[in-house]
Amino acid sequence: MSGRRGNDPETITLLLQKLCLKITGLSDDAVRPLLQHSLRIITSNYESTVDHDEFQVAEKIKRRFVRKGKEKDAVVFLELHRKLQAQGVIKNKWAVLYLLMSLSDSATKTSRDKQVGLSSTLFAGNLAGHATSTPFHPAARGHAGNGDITSLHSNSTLQSAHTSGSSGISSIHGDIHSNDPTPIPHSYMPLPSHVGMDSYRDSTSVGLRLASTLSSDRGSSTAVVPHRVRTSKKTSITVHKNDQSSEELPEAVIIRDLVYAFQGIEGRWIRFDPTKEGYRINPQAGIPKAIRQLVSKLAECGWLFNKTKTYVENKSADKTFGLVGKSFCAALHEELTEYYRLIAVLEGQILSEGGRSDGQGLTLRQLVLWTFDPLQRLKCLATIVDVCRGKKGGALASALYSYMQHGDPFVQSLIQHILNMVAQPIYIGLVSWMYDGELEDMHDEFFVASDPTVKNDRLWHDKYSLRKSMIPNFITREQANRILLTGKSINYLRQVCQDRTSTKGRQVITHMDSSQADVMFRQDTTSEFQHMVDRVYKETSRHLLDVLNNKYKFLEHLKAMRRYLLLGQGDFIRHLMDLLLDDLAKPANNLYLHNLSGILETAIRATNAQFDDSDILKRLDVRLLEVSPGDKGWDVFSLEYHVDGPIRTVFTPQCMMSLLRIFNFLWRAKRMEYILAIVWKNQMSNSRSLRGIPELSGILHQCHVLASEMVHFIQQVQYYINFEVLECSWDELLTKVKEAEDFDNIIAAHQVFLNTVISRCLLDEQSRDILTQLRTIFDLIIDFQTAQSEFYEEANDELQARQHYEKLQQVRTQKGDWALTEEYEEEEHIRRVEFLKNIIPSKRARFKVLSQSYQDMVKQFLVMLTYHKDVSLRFLSFRLDFNEHYKAMEPKLRSPSVHRLSVHRSAVS
Repeated sequence: MSGRRGNDPETITLLLQKLCLKITGLSDDAVRPLLQHSLRIITSNYESTVDHDEFQVAEKIKRRFVRKGKEKDAVVFLELHRKLQAQGVIKNKWAVLYLLMSLSDSATKTSRDKQVGLSSTLFAGNLAGHATSTPFHPAARGHAGNGDITSLHSNSTLQSAHTSGSSGISSIHGDIHSNDPTPIPHSYMPLPSHVGMDSYRDSTSVGLRLASTLSSDRGSSTAVVPHRVRTSKKTSITVHKNDQSSEELPEAVIIRDLVYAFQGIEGRWIRFDPTKEGYRINPQAGIPKAIRQLVSKLAECGWLFNKTKTYVENKSADKTFGLVGKSFCAALHEELTEYYRLIAVLEGQILSEGGRSDGQGLTLRQLVLWTFDPLQRLKCLATIVDVCRGKKGGALASALYSYMQHGDPFVQSLIQHILNMVAQPIYIGLVSWMYDGELEDMHDEFFVASDPTVKNDRLWHDKYSLRKSMIPNFITREQANRILLTGKSINYLRQVCQDRTSTKGRQVITHMDSSQADVMFRQDTTSEFQHMVDRVYKETSRHLLDVLNNKYKFLEHLKAMRRYLLLGQGDFIRHLMDLLLDDLAKPANNLYLHNLSGILETAIRATNAQFDDSDILKRLDVRLLEVSPGDKGWDVFSLEYHVDGPIRTVFTPQCMMSLLRIFNFLWRAKRMEYILAIVWKNQMSNSRSLRGIPELSGILHQCHVLASEMVHFIQQVQYYINFEVLECSWDELLTKVKEAEDFDNIIAAHQVFLNTVISRCLLDEQSRDILTQLRTIFDLIIDFQTAQSEFYEEANDELQARQHYEKLQQVRTQKGDWALTEEYEEEEHIRRVEFLKNIIPSKRARFKVLSQSYQDMVKQFLVMLTYHKDVSLRFLSFRLDFNEHYKAMEPKLRSPSVHRLSVHRSAVS
């Protein structure tokens, strides 16, 4: 048609003639009055009065429906108008609408004229009454001269089971002889042209095949009729309203009632039964028992049709039904369109047989044959409607996909076609999310959810999440996670990192046809969808990690925290302790933050820490914890590392609090090592000087033994912390960070690192009792340092007194006097006796108590470690008691389970 000249009058006349023939199904001679009337409408000069605005004409038609109480017809008209707008071939769409409105006006006028006998032409007699218009009023059939039709005139009002309108391709226009009979345009929706859907196209062309075969069947003298029901001549019986005759009904009457039922309309003998949710045959109907079951089975089409159509109408008008649901309704409507065509052809066949008496019309056997495929399709559609009721979005797609493994190729192709249309909005939303980070989901249908109340600092953790109930079954959980991470990475780059680099391949994917949505649910035969998800996920994640490492120096900040907060920079930590020794020995209330900050700066400048990046050093600061009564400076001092920007996503406030807890534990353990170093230094310096007091040898030995036990304990604990906990966990963290595919891998690896360190450093809830025991041991070490310092002070005083006495003897001797007088000798004797009786016993007793308390605490600590669930902590107990010194004193350490553990450790070694 595109090759013809659109302005050629002959072409216009030819096209109009074909249109009239197509609509009416009449011969060339019979359709001539219609053609003349149509030509008069088209060639009329309405330019001065007709509004060329397509929208205005459509509004007039819609308002006409509304004024006459046909709101549902108005909705259907708007849907048909939308499809007309989508057609690019027709240019003057307003003219088409105006022609239909003019035909409706003409039909209304001629219908009124016909009632007073003024109609003389077929077109003026109401085009809607022709064979191709559906549905029809039984009263309209009386003019055909058929007794069967006239007998139904008493049932002049046809009632629909579920719809106020009618079914078929003309369902938007109501009854034929209503107040506003309107000509019906045939709106044949084109079938989809998806790849691999040939079988589907073959199975859905029943209406077209039927239309092409009816003409030959009408003229055939060997038409097939049902067994035992065929008659050589159709009989006519008059059935009045209250007639209960059991005489057999003519086949034409049964077929007519079946066609009514096909449209969801109650007939004379086949009516809707709400208790059984289906159509039943009137028990008084004269239908032979042999075919009653067959008729009931055919009438089932009406119930299935009504169920599907009602669902489509309700959901199409539901504003809360999202794009996926609308696509589902469109797919169902597309399936019903073929059924509409079948109904239209059947009605046309019945109307064309109105004046025939040769009995060669439509038979039940033909009806069974032609409705076999539509009945199967309606059953499948009704089942789908029941399964999908109450579902939306991805859940609806999942319900459809569950039927994809059906063994019947017919059902499988039908489900695949519907699923392809339903999956298109999901596919479009998925592509938009993965390439642009855009999420348009007004009805919560997509499986990625967004919380607009979340701010940028929590964007990665809280703003986007998976809506598990909306993940389609054909998308795996791993794919869903990667899709979520891809779009989240794009939004994180734009909103937090201020990076708007477009994703590679975006230009290509935006031009892809949405019909390729079937790659999502055909993953068993193609890996195209998997490759697309993997490629975009890896490229986007790699770009995000590059921005974090290069622009925001994430790895450098991570290593800085290891050096300063986890005490990895040994020279800096030791020098800082030396500088803070006097200040931290003061009560916590006497500390000043600015003084401590100055000492921190001094420690940085005096060690290798000075060579770090300035951005890292300025983030390092001093923090004082909350002061409790009796706290010293050591108890409240800590270091702090300030974070901001994108790295704050990894180092969240919760993570920084965990790092602070770890720092306090490591700082306390480091202080024990520092104290014992001072203790050992004092012992070494005083052991020689105190040789002049032989009475102190026992106490000195006691101090050396206890100090050695404490040094061994702290050395093993420090070795365990530094090497088995920190270094091993740190090495695993760096490996995971370097091998990370996405930002979530880095966050998870860092969290695992913190959890491991907290658990193995006895900072978790399960190890609270053991940590309390360890802190008690630390307190005993501090008490020992205090006691030894006091002892050395008193011992040195005694040493100085004795040295003074000896020096006095030498001076008196040099002067020629007696070296000792009785008074001096008595005074010295009294002082030494007092020292030996009071000082030495008290100190010996104090050290003995400390030693016993320390050993008891250590033994209890070892018992608790031995039964800990962490293997590393159990190994620590073995190292602390490698020579079984404490095992010999503690029976609990000699239990069979502990023995098996020792054997296992030996085997491992």
